[in-house]
Amino acid sequence: MKRRLAAGYIGLCASALAGCDTVTGGPLTRPGEPTGTLVIRNNTSGRLDAVVIADCTALSYGFNRLSKGSYIARGEEVRFTLSAGCWDVGSGKIGGGEGYKRLMIQPDGLVYLSLDS
Repeated sequence: MKRRLAAGYIGLCASALAGCDTVTGGPLTRPGEPTGTLVIRNNTSGRLDAVVIADCTALSYGFNRLSKGSYIARGEEVRFTLSAGCWDVGSGKIGGGEGYKRLMIQPDGLVYLSLDS
């Protein structure tokens, strides 16, 4: 009986971990896939405190992709290397607005996303 319960718990945990990418947004690059570059430029009136990037098939935008304590100052930009394909991108500022956009990244491509509000 204990073996069956243990096997059930192991299966449940494995299933839960397999779905983590749909919650976290997943890795920005996938092994063996071509990549492109996303450049996010901050043209808002303040700083951007969060950038979320997730594969279009993920269930959420996931976690902030900026390093802890980092932000994108007004007029500055940050680059992300992403696997080619469809990506959902969002950004926002503390106490301010937020915005979201769906983008296609081409192999060896360069996509500029200018945030103006």
